[in-house]
Amino acid sequence: MAQIISIANQKGGVGKTTTSINLSAALATIGKKVLLVDCDSQANATTGMGIDKPSLEYSLYQGLIGEADINDIIYPTVLSKLKIIPANIDLIGFEIEMVSATDREKKLKNLIVQVKDTFDYIIIDCPPALSLLTLNAFTACDAVLIPLQSEFYALEGLGQLLDTIKRVKSSYNPRLKIKGILLTMYDQRTNLSQHVVKDAQKYFKDMVFKTKIPRNVKLGEAPSYGLPVILYDKQSKGSKSYLAFARELLKR
Repeated sequence: MAQIISIANQKGGVGKTTTSINLSAALATIGKKVLLVDCDSQANATTGMGIDKPSLEYSLYQGLIGEADINDIIYPTVLSKLKIIPANIDLIGFEIEMVSATDREKKLKNLIVQVKDTFDYIIIDCPPALSLLTLNAFTACDAVLIPLQSEFYALEGLGQLLDTIKRVKSSYNPRLKIKGILLTMYDQRTNLSQHVVKDAQKYFKDMVFKTKIPRNVKLGEAPSYGLPVILYDKQSKGSKSYLAFARELLKR
């Protein structure tokens, strides 16, 4: 049965989608069966996996509103053990159409529970907002992984996210846990990165993963080729760090 992990931070530009794509690819490379769910209407994870959004017949949106079967919205990727439920601009309509729907926070859970036995990991890429889609992801998952950029203001707003997780746990999903905090965009040459690491470890202690994801040009280039970094440049620092992180996650 799959472990379902939401990757979330309401701040944009923290490496959330980069982590969703490359953690999924690293786990698949290690031999795990993985489903990546693009739960963001910007659909950057879909593009980053080389899928042409306009050509999609079905996406997550059709699955959520009951217009498509789960098996019709799962697509193959360049890695045999990694599948994806893609998104496109249609997903914007979900928030509006579900305003008065009953159990609207359980739509994603009810969808992916049908394939929970098929995968080892289901990774959900959340939108950069504490929205109905994020609420659906938190209700559906076992744990939340929080990417935290090693930059000024990194910890600002994190309390709001933790409070949201706590509320979802008490109201909708009592098994929900925080998987941990992953430091991204880390530059060991700067004092700022060192300070963020110290602050994160001071406040969150063992919740902070030992692996840090460095600033890396290849991580930025890979999505434009529709590839995870492990296939774009296996020897890059970005590729090696996400493989190391996947192994640390498996141990945890």
